[in-house]
Amino acid sequence: MPLLPSSGSLKSCESRCGEPLNPEAACQCNRQCARHKDCCEDYARLCARAPQATPESDEPSSRSRRSAGEFSGSSAPLPPLRARALGQASLYSAPDSCRGRCHEAFDAHHSCHCNDRCADFGNCCADHESLCHDHPEGFSGRGDAITDAELLTVSEQIYAADINRAQKEDIILNSQSHVSSSETDDQVDRCPEPLYSHVNEQLFSKPTYAAFIRLLDNYERATGHCEEVTDRERAEQDDFLRTIMDTPVLKTLYAFLHSKNRYGSEEEFVADLKNMWFGLYSRSSAEGDSSGFEHVFSGEVKKGQVSGFHNWIRFYLQEKAGLVNYYSYNYDGPWESYPDVLGLQFNWDGYYKEVGSAFIGSSPEFEFALYSLCFISRPGKVCRLSLGGYPLGIQTYSWTKSTYGDGKKFIATAYVASSNRN
Repeated sequence: MPLLPSSGSLKSCESRCGEPLNPEAACQCNRQCARHKDCCEDYARLCARAPQATPESDEPSSRSRRSAGEFSGSSAPLPPLRARALGQASLYSAPDSCRGRCHEAFDAHHSCHCNDRCADFGNCCADHESLCHDHPEGFSGRGDAITDAELLTVSEQIYAADINRAQKEDIILNSQSHVSSSETDDQVDRCPEPLYSHVNEQLFSKPTYAAFIRLLDNYERATGHCEEVTDRERAEQDDFLRTIMDTPVLKTLYAFLHSKNRYGSEEEFVADLKNMWFGLYSRSSAEGDSSGFEHVFSGEVKKGQVSGFHNWIRFYLQEKAGLVNYYSYNYDGPWESYPDVLGLQFNWDGYYKEVGSAFIGSSPEFEFALYSLCFISRPGKVCRLSLGGYPLGIQTYSWTKSTYGDGKKFIATAYVASSNRN
């Protein structure tokens, strides 16, 4: 999640011009605020000529106008003559590179960025780490660099290792009405029937599915309520991690991370997974009211909207219980078998989700592995993967307000961010 202002009033745009959507703030200071009628009173005076950051939030939304298949889009560069007039000829000879641009000031006309905060907003140029930092891409303070090519390879290996995925006959989707990215905030129920026409629930008797489902009722979905973790719930966390570590998916992930010197043993790896995913932090005023697992897989409600909730099993079970009302979809991935990817809109027991991206038909260990891989190798960035020959992006963000261990970061969110670029 992007850094929020650390000081100053959240009722003013002082030091906030161009910041991403901040649900904690009383008013906003980005380019979309005029359309949404939530600008701070001093926005025009302070921000009209100030550089504006690319809006990012922990979820895709209409404020950034990106559907599940469009999350990685960016504005086109200026024409060459205009660029030279601005003294930027070198930039437009390599508009997607940080060559000669390290630590430059933000410019909304650039297609990617090379300043010190681009990682927070997920809009760095691909070579930002290698050219502008003293350490290589994918380096997190220990071990060897994880290259983009290696991510493509290991994600295909994880995809092939997912023997517990749903088969084509296990799930029948009734996707019904497709909407454009400009319609996702309409909150119109265009689908009279449920999304899932059929799910073979024998899947849920598989050990990893059963261990995963036992975790889903351990959370208070409203932020602001302290999570009290019982001994039984801690045991369920340990059981889930132990169960998925016995699968080819997690064995593949661990072998890769071990080869890159990220973890010295399985015990160290599992302990870190437990901390980064299940460790509690404060997403609002309450102490320990959230975790990465709760947000991503179980779902939360914050300020009257659904936050997180990116898991197909959770969606199906809540829809079956009459608590989820499926509204529409805005993206359906290219996969002809499972796992697939869907971007969808829905109401969760009175609260709306504008753009919810999710794998469909994947095993719990598959999602957990890919999100963990991307958080470890590309925190705060879109992580470029390949599944069955098709490109896929996963966006993760670190929780920046608290840490565990030796300054390590919790997972704030992880979700399918794009599927049209490598």
